Amino acid sequence: MRPALAVVAGAVLALAGCGTGGGSGGGSGGDGVTLVITANAISGGKNSDSAEWTKSWVIPRFEAAQKARGRTVHVLFQPSGVDDEQYKTKIALDLKSRTGADVIDLDGIWVGEFAQAGYVKPLAEVAGPEVDAWEGWARIPRTVQGLGVFDGKRYALPQGTDGRVLFYNKKLFSRAGLPSEWRPSSWQEILDAGAALKRAGVPVPIQIDAGTAMGEATTMQGVLPLLAGAGAEIYAGGRWTGATQALKDMLGFYHQIYATGLGDPKLQQEAQGRDKSFARFAEGKIGILAEGDYFWRSVIEPKTGVAPMATRDADVGYALIPAQRPGAGIRGQDAVSMSGGAVRVVNPFSKNPGLAWELLSFMHSAEATTAQLAGAARITSRTDVNDMVLSADPMLKFVSDEVLPITAYRPPLAVYPQVSVALQEATADVVSGRSVDEAAASYQRKLEAIVGASNVAR
Repeated sequence: MRPALAVVAGAVLALAGCGTGGGSGGGSGGDGVTLVITANAISGGKNSDSAEWTKSWVIPRFEAAQKARGRTVHVLFQPSGVDDEQYKTKIALDLKSRTGADVIDLDGIWVGEFAQAGYVKPLAEVAGPEVDAWEGWARIPRTVQGLGVFDGKRYALPQGTDGRVLFYNKKLFSRAGLPSEWRPSSWQEILDAGAALKRAGVPVPIQIDAGTAMGEATTMQGVLPLLAGAGAEIYAGGRWTGATQALKDMLGFYHQIYATGLGDPKLQQEAQGRDKSFARFAEGKIGILAEGDYFWRSVIEPKTGVAPMATRDADVGYALIPAQRPGAGIRGQDAVSMSGGAVRVVNPFSKNPGLAWELLSFMHSAEATTAQLAGAARITSRTDVNDMVLSADPMLKFVSDEVLPITAYRPPLAVYPQVSVALQEATADVVSGRSVDEAAASYQRKLEAIVGASNVAR
């Protein structure tokens, strides 16, 4: 058992008697079979749309489909609307006690942690050969499937996902003599564009999140994509990436931005620095900003965005994050990205694992995925649905078509959050003026203290 889950399970062991008891929440009897779905979603509260879709669309249609096959199946929804860590604790307790719902929503970052604790198992091992024969796998890019993969095995079905890109202001680019359709092919081209923007008087030419105040945004929007662009993942082959050349190259890129006036060091240290960067971009004061498609959908969205930008569609461009140089990225790629998202698993202790898989795969069918969107334009895990619903939004279509096939994910391990903080601290060191070698050496020491020296690649 990984340390985090050991703490979770130990802290709530006394509550084990409160579980549903006797296997999973599903069961069977004279009135048919009962299956249970659980998610951190509740009508009128957290993830309300997902809760309503589950109750109003998934359950009645799945029950009707089973009835048409001569089966009596009842599906119950077990809602929750709590902090993610509270939800995680409850699910861990259920699975430790071999109880809980038959189909369970999880954050993708928890998959490896739960797998190592024995709380979840590969789908094919739980539900049989029908899993590998599912039609949907052909509609989900292998990189996106990676959200639910651990140690090379499929543990979960990915729900929606996202991707990181470089956003840029076309008006500022025009002022600096840069192309409106910008497609950088190397880190140097990003720096060159930043230098041109600086000469043109742009207050903040480049914004790449750094430091601990930005939290996980530093790791996901900056560190991990750049590390991937240098040809390394933070965790691979059972070892964590330490003060390797790739890591030093990533920190060196931060140094080139923040030591030369291409970025604003103070912005990285402010408690609301990320929100301020959003506002400054919308105001035309930042030239290039690394972010996820959330920035397009929910931040600078012209009508309802956090920092609405009325001229977004005309003035904002987007480009793939290039590798350090062509072909230098992970898997020999010219460009890279990072993604996140939620998944669903089948409880390995379900009394009806085959039927639970039918329910899970039904929830991830093209019809169900489209229904969950309720007319909204959002990126799903399925290419067939994306092709249909994203045609009116070229940016999201770009992410679906160009970003998802090259993306990567954070390691789904319990210790990752601590490693992430160490990475954030390394960027903070560089932004505050420490040398790359000093920051890398400090990170190496912290990493070894977290995971053990034998588990670090150098």
